[in-house]
Amino acid sequence: MNNDRIEREIFIKASIHTVWKLVSRPAWWVGDKPGPDSVKVEGTRIVAETRFGTFPVLIKEMNPPNYLACQWASSFPGEEPKEGNSTLVAFTLTEKEEGTLLRVVESGFSSLEVSEEEQSKFLDGNVYGWEQQMEVLRKRAEN
Repeated sequence: MNNDRIEREIFIKASIHTVWKLVSRPAWWVGDKPGPDSVKVEGTRIVAETRFGTFPVLIKEMNPPNYLACQWASSFPGEEPKEGNSTLVAFTLTEKEEGTLLRVVESGFSSLEVSEEEQSKFLDGNVYGWEQQMEVLRKRAEN
């Protein structure tokens, strides 16, 4: 697989603390915009319910207000994230004059234990998802 990762950046006209409050909201990106139907928090494990199914998300690292990394099995509803079925989503927030630069990197698609064709399909689906969710986040933060 040629592309193992999705990288997106968006400038948000809001303080880093405002953006962090939204980014650190458990599993905010899971599901259709504007996010999951419901969320259950169990320590560093979050379970998001969507019309696509149930998605456990594991918080791997958090450094407020600049960094959050989570593991999830976006293409395997109901499965716990583990090696072979999950990707890592990392959010980096950088304070800038007049706002915040938010960067998201989702990586690990080539490690999914499915065909290369399915890996590409899963990556493409999430590319579209990130475009939607980043815009939803920007609008929330700027209002």
